[in-house]
Amino acid sequence: MPSRLFSFSMLIGLGAVLGHVYLYRRLVRPLVRGRWARRVALLLLGAMTALLALRRTLLDALPEQFEGLVTVAAYSWMGTALCLVIALGAMDLVRAAVLLAQRVRRQSTPTASVAPAHAASAPIEQTVDEERRLFLGRALAGGAALAGGSLAAYGHWRAFAPPTVTELAVRIPKLPKALDGLTIVQLTDIHVGPFIQRRFMDELVRQANALRPDLVAITGDLVDGDVPTLGPSVAALRELRSRFGSFFVTGNHDYYSGDEEWSAFLQTLDIEVLRNRHVRIGDAGGSLDLVGVDDWSGWRRRGNKGYDLDLALAGREPDRASVLLAHQPANFKVAAERGVDLQLSGHTHGGQLLPMTLLIGLAWEHSAGLYRHGDSHIYVSRGCGFWGPPMRVGSPPELVKLVLTT
Repeated sequence: MPSRLFSFSMLIGLGAVLGHVYLYRRLVRPLVRGRWARRVALLLLGAMTALLALRRTLLDALPEQFEGLVTVAAYSWMGTALCLVIALGAMDLVRAAVLLAQRVRRQSTPTASVAPAHAASAPIEQTVDEERRLFLGRALAGGAALAGGSLAAYGHWRAFAPPTVTELAVRIPKLPKALDGLTIVQLTDIHVGPFIQRRFMDELVRQANALRPDLVAITGDLVDGDVPTLGPSVAALRELRSRFGSFFVTGNHDYYSGDEEWSAFLQTLDIEVLRNRHVRIGDAGGSLDLVGVDDWSGWRRRGNKGYDLDLALAGREPDRASVLLAHQPANFKVAAERGVDLQLSGHTHGGQLLPMTLLIGLAWEHSAGLYRHGDSHIYVSRGCGFWGPPMRVGSPPELVKLVLTT
């Protein structure tokens, strides 16, 4: 685990250095005039590079009251810088394509001879071309800055705007008739922390209650911080209303934040925590098993604790309908072969930001949306909140309502 964290930190650091060098060369140099102005810009970019590359070290060294400020500054700039790099990169690709097309056209066109009498005009033409090139370079850099800033502004608005509601029906042949039409509202990957606090939570709870769920499933990564700091914001979940109650399973960030402490706190909010166990939902007229497992990677952090599907299914009748709550969309096919009818997961955020939204499918077989294996299904939510940069581009947050049918 330490070696993986070190490798990840090195990757973040390298990306921060290369990204800021690119921003200086393609944004600062064309647009900022004057030696001192450029030096100030270089100093600021260097400071932000150090902030991103050494964020964890700074958080460990600074007093606790500054942690939130450092985190907000680092992640806000990370998202803005990424949007600027994307805009600049897109324009550079278009520019390279145009230049390549022009070169190909020139090579395919016969070269006309030029009379010696015109040679004297060459320096003037070269001067004009140089001025034109400089003007175009500045115009492109300015346009990229405007496009990148607009993209960042949109991403910030989308991250804090109410999640879109995804409603779909899932057929479970083993579902008893009495539970036909049972509705589950899934909340996942909220990441209550420096950005997401009580106001966001109150609105999310209001939106969830408006869907009139029979059951609420909170599938991990609820928090990024400790109970004393974030408890008042998370306490909004006490107002969730449903027929069968609210249930929670841990995510990897909940482990970072103190899984035992948060599990105990959620119980005080009348939210039942399922840690490798199952409960019966319904009554004598018809019921199903709601199964909950700890985070897939939890065992790496807490010894032998973590995901344990065998323990969670122990004592369950395999011919009964079942729904599995598991933070990461891992081990789904094994769970399906063990008789699980539906798995609800999150974790991926659907990539959250470009270009990760285009690459997330390479990391996860089930990255976002509904998938099927035999008669079993998995739904992977994009999540209600966000992690890292306070932005969503290409993967809007969602609130999921699933209707179970026979």
